[in-house]
Amino acid sequence: MSDEARRKVFSPARLGPTSLRNRTIKTATYEGMSPGGVPSDALVEHHRAIAAGGVGMTTVAYCAVAPHARTFEAQMVMGEDNVAPLKVLTDAVHREGAAVSLQLGHCGFFTKNASGGRPLGPSRTFNAYGLTAGVPFAGAMTESDMARTVEDFVLASQRAARAGFDAVELHLGHGYLLSQFLSPATNRRRDAYGGSIDNRLRFPRRVVEHVLSAVGDRLAVLAKINLSDGFKGGLQLADATAVAKQLEADGVHALVLSGGFTSRTPLYLLRGGRPLQAMIAVEKSSAQRFALRWFGQRVVRAYPFEELFFLPMARELRKAVRMPLVLLGGASSLDNLETAIDHGFDFVALGRALIADPSLIRDFESGRKTRTRCNRCNECIAEMDAGGVRCVLDGAR
Repeated sequence: MSDEARRKVFSPARLGPTSLRNRTIKTATYEGMSPGGVPSDALVEHHRAIAAGGVGMTTVAYCAVAPHARTFEAQMVMGEDNVAPLKVLTDAVHREGAAVSLQLGHCGFFTKNASGGRPLGPSRTFNAYGLTAGVPFAGAMTESDMARTVEDFVLASQRAARAGFDAVELHLGHGYLLSQFLSPATNRRRDAYGGSIDNRLRFPRRVVEHVLSAVGDRLAVLAKINLSDGFKGGLQLADATAVAKQLEADGVHALVLSGGFTSRTPLYLLRGGRPLQAMIAVEKSSAQRFALRWFGQRVVRAYPFEELFFLPMARELRKAVRMPLVLLGGASSLDNLETAIDHGFDFVALGRALIADPSLIRDFESGRKTRTRCNRCNECIAEMDAGGVRCVLDGAR
């Protein structure tokens, strides 16, 4: 790869109003380190170590914008009570020289959080994920529901600013609420919020525009979008391109390019191993264990791993917009980072590679390593529910 690409990987870069020391981002991967929804010392140390390892920005994952927006009851919420604990985390990351982002999301109908009342999404639907928790059906959001959700995102982003975050990542992917509106498979509305991609984008745009207005002068506002839902009838690249063009016009500072639908194609994003036995072992619900044991092979489809597996689709989207883009998916080596930059991507996001090697970016820069030790076994998925995400190559707990 070119010397210019290598230089750019490790050079400072602007992301909206935020400065990053290099062009690498630790992507949001659920940590499992917020017992009772409260950020723990382990969560602070997890992100501090990744920051110390040289990454430009680390991302705290899956923070719900309101209690009813959680996928499960123990999920962290960006409420007032969590501002101070998260300030401890952002201070720790900043001391190591990195920036820090908070991923904000809403589960929509994909939830087993019975305390949140009846789940809501774009359309009435069956919620298989919530079947054993007593929330098997979801209703369609009304105008007032959508207005409340916009306000929830705004309040959460304002609290993130007060907690010291440098950026917020709005989750428009992976089959959560805003992704549910974008996908023709889950949005069957016949009003102004359904049908064409412009209509399906209408509500997610309201969220984005209001967050930008509230904090966009202080925080970088990123949006994570799907390049593809990963199944027939879902959102595909043509719609993703239309979404990207509109979000560029709306002033989003960067797009994180991802894919997959957690309720239907959960490993589309996590290609490699399918750790069903480990997932069964840590599942607390006997009904869920039964379902995984008997139907897991059908429901949790495996996808072969390839380095930079989203690159072909992402390159097509790169042609359509000029805004900053973050390439995600299978970055495993220094060569991969350089390839991404050579193909016109502004930042590269890594997940499992940094769970396996928190100091990987510093090791790349110094020449100590050229490749992660991560073997894409995906056993770290189960570790999220077994005390907190970690690499199993480190041995038993």
